[in-house]
Amino acid sequence: MAALVTKLIPDPLFPGHHAGSNPDPDGAEAWHPGSALHHDRPRSATDNTLRASRSIAVLADLTALWCAALFAIVLRFPLGILHDSLGKTTSATIHSGFLLLYSGLVVLFCNTQQLYTAYTLCSSRWEALALTRAVSMATVLLIASVCLSGVTSISRLVIAVTMFTGLLGMFGWRQLRRRWVRKAIAEGSTGHHVAIVGAGPLARSVESFLRANRDFGYRVVGSIALAGDTALAGCLGTVDQLASICRANFVDEIIVCAPDPDCACRITASARDCRVAVRLIPEFYGWGAPIDYLGPFPSISLLSRNIPAGALIVKRVIDICASAAILTVLAPLLLMLAAAIAIDSRGPIFYSSHRVGRKGRVFGCYKFRTMVANADGLKAQLSHLNERDGVLFKIANDPRITRLGRVLRKYSLDELPQFWNVLKGDMSIVGPRPPLADEVKKYELEYLRRLEVAPGITGLWQVEARANPSFDRYIALDLQYIENWSLFMDLKILARTVAVVMAGTGQ
Repeated sequence: MAALVTKLIPDPLFPGHHAGSNPDPDGAEAWHPGSALHHDRPRSATDNTLRASRSIAVLADLTALWCAALFAIVLRFPLGILHDSLGKTTSATIHSGFLLLYSGLVVLFCNTQQLYTAYTLCSSRWEALALTRAVSMATVLLIASVCLSGVTSISRLVIAVTMFTGLLGMFGWRQLRRRWVRKAIAEGSTGHHVAIVGAGPLARSVESFLRANRDFGYRVVGSIALAGDTALAGCLGTVDQLASICRANFVDEIIVCAPDPDCACRITASARDCRVAVRLIPEFYGWGAPIDYLGPFPSISLLSRNIPAGALIVKRVIDICASAAILTVLAPLLLMLAAAIAIDSRGPIFYSSHRVGRKGRVFGCYKFRTMVANADGLKAQLSHLNERDGVLFKIANDPRITRLGRVLRKYSLDELPQFWNVLKGDMSIVGPRPPLADEVKKYELEYLRRLEVAPGITGLWQVEARANPSFDRYIALDLQYIENWSLFMDLKILARTVAVVMAGTGQ
C-alpha cells in the first residue's frame, strides 16, 4: 500500500503556484501505478517548486543572519556601543570572515533539524525549538573554531549579539509567513485546495486537523466518497466523478485515506489526467514514523535500533592498529615460541578450530598448539572428567596438554596468534569468547544473543569469573557486556586483563 505514495506538495509560500497549474509537459518523470518500479523517488514538476521554496527559505535565513552580523559589527566598531577588552586590536574584517562561517554553520544545522524540508507541516513551537537547537550548535562550533584558530581578536559580544538577533530574525520571518498564509487563506486569495477520499475515522481526523491548522496552507474543499459509501455532509461526490470534482473545485491535491490499494491506483490514474497531486496516508499513521525509500520501495520504519556506529568504527580502528602493532612488535617472540613448540612435541605449530563469530559466521580461530596432536580425538574419552557445566568443556589438569603448553596457557601466550584474527576482522580484542560450532548447536535460543557482536580475545568473563565453572554465569557476563557496551568499558576490561595475565591464572 505504501508503494502508492506520491508526494507532490506545492508550497503555500507561492500564491497561485499549484499542482494543477504547473504540469510536466514532457512527462519525462511520469510514474504510473502498476508500472515498472523506478530506482529513484517518483518526481514531478512540483518538486521544482519545493526546491525553489527551500532555496527561498535558506536565502531568508542567510539574510537574517547577515543583517544580524552587520548590526553587531556596527554596534561594536563605528558606534562603539559594545565595549570589550580588545580595544583597537581587532577589526571588522576579521569578524566578517568568522560571521560568514557562522551563517553557513547555522544553515547547515537548520537543514539537519529539517527546517527546510518540513517547515510547511510543523507548529510554531516546533520551529522555535528547532531553530534554537540549530543556532546553539552552530554557536558552539564557531567558538571552538575561534579557539582552535588561535585568533584572539574576536569579540564575544559581537558573536552573542549576532546569535540572538539572528535567531529572532529567522523566527520572525517564519511567523510573518504564517500570518500571511492564514490571512490569505481566510480571504480566499491563496491556499492549497485538497479533497479527502474516504469516510472512515482516519479521513475525518485528517480533515479536522487541516481545518484547525489553516496556517499550514491547506484549504479542505470537501470529501470524496468511495463507490458504494453513503454520501456524507460536505461530500462532493464519489471517486467515479473524480475528474469533474477536481475541475469544479480547483483541487490541487487529493489525500487518500482509503485502505484499498486498487482504489488508490484508480484515483492516481484519474488524478494524473487532471494534473492533480495525490498523497496517501496509511491507516497506522499514529505511529508518527517517517517514510523512507528502500531502493524503489517506500517504507515506514515503525521501530529502529540505536546502533552506536561512530563508537563501533572507533573500536574497529583501534582493533586494526593495535593488532598490527602487537604482531609487529612481538614478531621475534612469536618466532621463538613457534620454534619452542616444534622442539617440545610433534605436531603442527598452530592449532586452528572452527569457531562461530558475529551473526553465526564460522571462521578459523588460530592459537599456538598447547596439546598433543590428536587432542580432539581424545576429548570423548575424557568427557567424564569435565569440570564445567552446560556445554563448556574444561579440565584443570588436562592430560592432553604438553609441558610447554602449560606455560603458554598459564600466561595466555597461546592466544597471541588470535591478533591475526582481529586484523582480519573475524574477532575483536575485547568481546565474548568465540564458541565452538558444536557448543552453539546446544545453545538455547536466548544464548544466541552473545553472537550479536564480534567475539574477542579477552572479555568480561575472562576478568570476572575465569575460573567459575558455571555456564549460566558465563552467559550472564557476556550478555551484560553486550547490553552495556562502551569504549570506556573495553578500556577497563583491557586494563584488568593485563593484571589477570601477569598473575598467571590461565589453565
